[in-house]
Amino acid sequence: MDTRYDHSQHEGKIAQLWEDAKVFVASPTPKSKKAFSIILPPPNANDPLHLGHAMYAVEDILIRYHRMLGEDVLWLPGTDHAGIETQYVFEKKLQKEGKSRFQYDRKTLYSMIWDYVQDNSNTAVDQLKRLGFSLDWSRFRFTLDPKVVEYVTKTFLSLHQDGLVYRDLQLVNYCTKCGTSYSDLEVVHKDQISSLYTLAYGPLQVATTRPETKFGDVALAVNPKDKRYASYIGKSISFEDLTGHRELPVIADELVDPAFGTGVLKVTPAHDSIDFMIGQKHHLPMITTIDLQGKLTGAAVGPYAGLTVAKAREQVVADLKTKGLLINENTKYHNSVGVCYRCSRPIEPLPLPQFFLRVKDSKHNLVENVIKILDKKETKIHGAGREKILRHWLNNLVDWNISRQIVWGIPIPAWYQTDGFEDQITVSFIDSSGKYQTNTLENAIKEHKFSIVSAGLQTISASTSVPYLVGIERPNDDHQYLPETDTFDTWFSSGQWPVVTLKTQDNSEDFNRYYPTTVMETAYDILLFWVMRMLLLCTYLTNQTPFAHVYLHGLIRDSKGQKMSKSKGNVINPLEIVDKYGADSLRLALVIRSTPGQDKSVTESDFVAARNFTNKLWNAARYVLTTTQESKASTRVQQTPFYAHLTTVTQSVTKQLNSLKPGLAADTLYTEFWHWYCDVEIEKHKNSLLSNQELTAGLITFIKLLHPFIPFVTEAIWQELQLAKLVSPPLITTDSWPT
Repeated sequence: MDTRYDHSQHEGKIAQLWEDAKVFVASPTPKSKKAFSIILPPPNANDPLHLGHAMYAVEDILIRYHRMLGEDVLWLPGTDHAGIETQYVFEKKLQKEGKSRFQYDRKTLYSMIWDYVQDNSNTAVDQLKRLGFSLDWSRFRFTLDPKVVEYVTKTFLSLHQDGLVYRDLQLVNYCTKCGTSYSDLEVVHKDQISSLYTLAYGPLQVATTRPETKFGDVALAVNPKDKRYASYIGKSISFEDLTGHRELPVIADELVDPAFGTGVLKVTPAHDSIDFMIGQKHHLPMITTIDLQGKLTGAAVGPYAGLTVAKAREQVVADLKTKGLLINENTKYHNSVGVCYRCSRPIEPLPLPQFFLRVKDSKHNLVENVIKILDKKETKIHGAGREKILRHWLNNLVDWNISRQIVWGIPIPAWYQTDGFEDQITVSFIDSSGKYQTNTLENAIKEHKFSIVSAGLQTISASTSVPYLVGIERPNDDHQYLPETDTFDTWFSSGQWPVVTLKTQDNSEDFNRYYPTTVMETAYDILLFWVMRMLLLCTYLTNQTPFAHVYLHGLIRDSKGQKMSKSKGNVINPLEIVDKYGADSLRLALVIRSTPGQDKSVTESDFVAARNFTNKLWNAARYVLTTTQESKASTRVQQTPFYAHLTTVTQSVTKQLNSLKPGLAADTLYTEFWHWYCDVEIEKHKNSLLSNQELTAGLITFIKLLHPFIPFVTEAIWQELQLAKLVSPPLITTDSWPT
């Protein structure tokens, strides 16, 4: 053996030997053999791994451990098309080239993104292999695989048939930069200091942070218990405004907070969620004054048409001051603003016809089914306080908007009847001159050939009164149809991941054998985005929980406890750490002393310490090999203090792994190997106080126990011990373990 362990000389060779020997391919054994399965949380197909992905080490530890126990083990890999995130990155690429997504029809744009993803699709896969993750690559799945797309689409059709999917005009969270709507979970709420404007509405005054939306006001509302305004309820008030004389009714509603501002609320149903609910309750009209590009639009806005929201606010405030309609401006008002999680642009609440998943229904109550699973402990959440958070969201969950106005994704299988409804369908398209157009279908047909509109169609938006049918194929009748251009929310497809990855395998027994899966391991920050949705959808599809355990690892932070970000300059590239210290060092540093649900700070000194540990193991093995070459380890448990302690260590680590405590198990092994085996027992051997057999047995046991945590160095040492290349995890059985 070399005098020092050099990871660069071993890791690549060992990884290739493992792959060539197909030692990670699951081979279903007779039913008497216990099955253990994990579905890998799919990273983005075209993105490099970040430090959080390296926490897959937790899964690999559990997988290798159970594989060494002789169980029937499956760790199924896959990658995600990552809808808006991938399209967002691709659009930035186009911008650098002086181009825009609007220059291309849907088919062309999708094809361009597909080629881009394919060119980079091996990035994540290659890096997963470099980190030593023992995944069954023969069962790899991509969220846009034809079989996956077919299964996800059929799930939608089934949900629609059961009344759990419906189409409705509702206020949605829309990002005018990314050009799509989001569910409530994708909106990030940021605290900021804004201006609170008090405006004159005739005899009443209204406090608002958004004066630019006043052109969409349809009423003024007060709390029915607010005595200040009791005499106004049920009446209309007249007043002069920026666009002329206006008249608005005054209504009473419990949703109005009498303590906010003046206690009078301007009701703008098209641009505020509370106002939308009030508008629905009181059957108020809805006037849309902001378009999908974030600009003021429509006859109601008058001279402000075409201005962006920010510019319109500035101009409206200036004009209100000029006309004496601005009573007060508080520039130090603290409020929370919803922004896009992807680009940080303020979210615009806009009314759009979308498809929604009904989460609570008298016949199929998706939320109730999940709560029953949690109550029965069929799924256990590992991470302090996280189950309480999950239950809170489940109990307050609203219907999920699953429509996204992007090209990159799985198309929603809906078809809209065009004949007779041309004036109620809005289409965005590229005309024959290459100009981007938005018009009603009726006008588009008059001004352009329908074939051009169809070929270059970017988006379609049909009113809720337009008849539609759902189905994979175009309806076969005498009507004319246009297909829905929205795609599914990425979480809708990944929410079915444990089911769809197993149901679409060539081996038809995979689902019956490995579902429900044993563990779902992921970061706690996507508990609601992904884990909750898997529980909802997979339970609907199978009447079973998708996983017995949910292990939620914490976020990896810097030495100051700050979240890592490129802007802060504190990001750690996992591949750079692998190059410098080795994959084993990265894995061990991240996992050791980690606790589910708790964040962990990591610095370069942690990787150095882990690297030093691999060297300690290597040097201990060199000592054993050079001093005990003629001896063999006893496979029998000996009645000596050494064997007794070795048994205790083995039992402790086994118990910790069985209890899903890999961070504690890693710490136990680190301490016992370094401070007991090396510092005490090897020194005893040097003084002839420990037999060669005991020393060798101790090394072999620690190599087995450490293998799931640091697989490369343990495999390299094992090959030296056996004087042969085993190209597999050391001893897949536990026959020679002390018990």
